[in-house]
Amino acid sequence: MGGNKGVRQRFTAALRQAIGLLRDEHIDAAEAAFERLLLQHPDQPDCLHFLGVLRHLQGRRDESLALIERALQQIPQHASAWNNLGNVLLECGRLEEAERAYARAIDVAGNTDAAADAMANLGVLSRRLGRAIEAEGWCRRAIEASPDTASPWYNLSLALMDQRRVHEALLANARAVTLGPRDVQGRTQVIRALVLLDEREQAAQLYQDWLTEEPDNPVVQHQLAACTGNAPPARASDAYVQQVFDAFATSFDAKLESLDYRAPQLVTQALSAAVHAADGSLVVADLGCGTGLCGPLLRPWARRLVGCDLSIGMLRMARARHVYDQLHQAELVYYLQTQPATFDVLVSADTLCYFGALDDAMRAAGTALRPGGWWVFTVEALADTDQRPFCLQPNGRYAHHADHIRAALSAANLKLHDLQCRDLRSESGLPVSGWLVTARRPSDARSEDG
Repeated sequence: MGGNKGVRQRFTAALRQAIGLLRDEHIDAAEAAFERLLLQHPDQPDCLHFLGVLRHLQGRRDESLALIERALQQIPQHASAWNNLGNVLLECGRLEEAERAYARAIDVAGNTDAAADAMANLGVLSRRLGRAIEAEGWCRRAIEASPDTASPWYNLSLALMDQRRVHEALLANARAVTLGPRDVQGRTQVIRALVLLDEREQAAQLYQDWLTEEPDNPVVQHQLAACTGNAPPARASDAYVQQVFDAFATSFDAKLESLDYRAPQLVTQALSAAVHAADGSLVVADLGCGTGLCGPLLRPWARRLVGCDLSIGMLRMARARHVYDQLHQAELVYYLQTQPATFDVLVSADTLCYFGALDDAMRAAGTALRPGGWWVFTVEALADTDQRPFCLQPNGRYAHHADHIRAALSAANLKLHDLQCRDLRSESGLPVSGWLVTARRPSDARSEDG
């Protein structure tokens, strides 16, 4: 008896340690710990549940769902597991199934924090379905169940913004900030909702208040400049990109799918028009690869396919696709400068929209391309009637004038092959226009110049 008790205690301690590693985002160490435990106890439900959560963080959603469902077969009254199942289903876009999972979590949770979590998540799901009044109701129920939790207050702010009840939304946001001042994603979403409602003055004031608390916060610095138009930075800082996209990584694909995101398909179509034979013979770089949406589309051309991105969270998702030969955590211009005459093809889908002037990026692309190599990218389009070369928009991304693209390519000794205006995605129900650009490093400068 004593021996069995000791085994249970050691197992419980090891499980607790593995969960702690997961919560601290030591993903590789947590994965190894859970796999060791499952070797000893293949059907242990807590191990299955938390390994499922970990697989979700790695972008391995099918495995995540299977593991959590296996756990729930043994522990059907486990509210947190139902809630996590709902979260994975939500990010897979399986909204009706997610709604049922959250409802089940509420049924089995009783008067616990797990019920409040599921109610808050139903608020998020209802907003995604465009049901703002229903979202408000779920948020208020979550607040009643757990009044000192910040996230339902942030979500309530957004539901009220959707109904243009700005004053009430600001009051809810103030409560959220008091409870969770370091919830970057929640605070940013609320202020961006104000910007979409053209409440720029209110949005700028909230950013300024935030900077008073956290003067070195890179996200707030960038977004305040985007909101006011005052002293915009030359490009989004490395810290801004890392912080925003690390937070966004697990929901990135589902979010872009809901926006009819087309940039990966567009750059692949442009590459196909330029390089007809997808014969797996080229060295290809996916710059700002994110979660790797371009990777499977580029693979047919690539003998070697590499990706680079600043966000470790995004790279973790890209790695799970098992399509890249190498992935590098690096800033785009620096990475290209360190790879002279290495690549036959460079592709960048919606990454250069975080740069103002494109001159450095074009010169770096010219350095990294082999003679005759192709450079395909997208940026958001500045209207022809706007005489500025580029501008920082309220959404935090830069838009570029076609003349600036032409000039930057020319200065880098790259030859413009094609420039088209295409819709890259939708935002607030409206199409976002961008430039789809194909350029080339001349194989022989004298022959190219004629």
